[in-house]
Amino acid sequence: MQPTQIHIALDMMGGDHGPLITLPAAIQAVQEIPYLLLTLCGDSSLLQRGLSQAGCGNHPRLRIQACSQQVSMCEKPSSALRNKRDSSMRVALELVEQGQASACVSAGNTGALIAMAHFVLKMLSGVERPALISTLPSTAAQPVYMLDLGATVNCDADTLFQFAVMGSVMAEEVEGLQAPRLALLNMGEEEIKGTDQIKQAAVLLSECEDLNYIGFIEGNDIFSGKADVIICDGFVGNVALKTCEGVAKLIINQIRTTLLSSLIGRIVGKVAQPWLKSIVKGVNPDQYNGASLIGLRGIVVKSHGNASKEAFLSAIRQAVREVERQVPAKIKDRLEQVLIGKA
Repeated sequence: MQPTQIHIALDMMGGDHGPLITLPAAIQAVQEIPYLLLTLCGDSSLLQRGLSQAGCGNHPRLRIQACSQQVSMCEKPSSALRNKRDSSMRVALELVEQGQASACVSAGNTGALIAMAHFVLKMLSGVERPALISTLPSTAAQPVYMLDLGATVNCDADTLFQFAVMGSVMAEEVEGLQAPRLALLNMGEEEIKGTDQIKQAAVLLSECEDLNYIGFIEGNDIFSGKADVIICDGFVGNVALKTCEGVAKLIINQIRTTLLSSLIGRIVGKVAQPWLKSIVKGVNPDQYNGASLIGLRGIVVKSHGNASKEAFLSAIRQAVREVERQVPAKIKDRLEQVLIGKA
């Protein structure tokens, strides 16, 4: 049975490269997903010209929403919120708020996107702050979810608890996990270690029978498969994520450099090419691009600002999965269940 048509709004002007990346990704997305409808928010003449050049000028599932402004990558969130009401980012979010689209995808300014999404879509009842959540590779059969990745820098124990609930729902609904294992990222596994906020959050999680909390986890075990969802504040999460991405790129570059440095290396590389491609694909950050801004009354997926076409396409796919699984509604239901249990 073919799914009902899914409508997603794209911020076409956001990111380091704008339509040079977002437009080819959008075209490939509708070719790949026959029930996907995309509204392309941005400079209408630029987008129309790009579609025409790609032979998609009259594509029935690619619609253009003209916007006169765009949010720069270095713009202050407060300035963008006040002065960029007709920006591609703001218009894409408003389409979700108005019910004309089911999700928004943007590679634009992270701070501006968080501020605008908070203002336009509002928070779910029971959630104080939004969180950015994404998957990372793991030695287990499925990837590991990690949050927060930069939306909320300072978190108290209650906020970390809310993140745990939302992360659990994401792992259940998107990955199909039953009772996903939750862990708090800490500087040690011992109960005496960590900040007061971490310790207090651990107590709250330990007392909640609706969540499968397994304790603290250290940074060297992020990819070990010990946990399905890892919770931390936005400062720690963002540093950890960028470090992981840097290490992944280092490994990929080291493999390529080593194999190309000698005749023997090139011969080995040719013979082992399928195996090496599998390794590179497994650690390539592009396939894990697409951090979801959860806790809102709508679906917002944040792509890396310097994302490639493949990476932005991955973010669109993530938005489609969340729409199909009705993630905000599931988070709302679980929060109500857990909060009633705490009362």
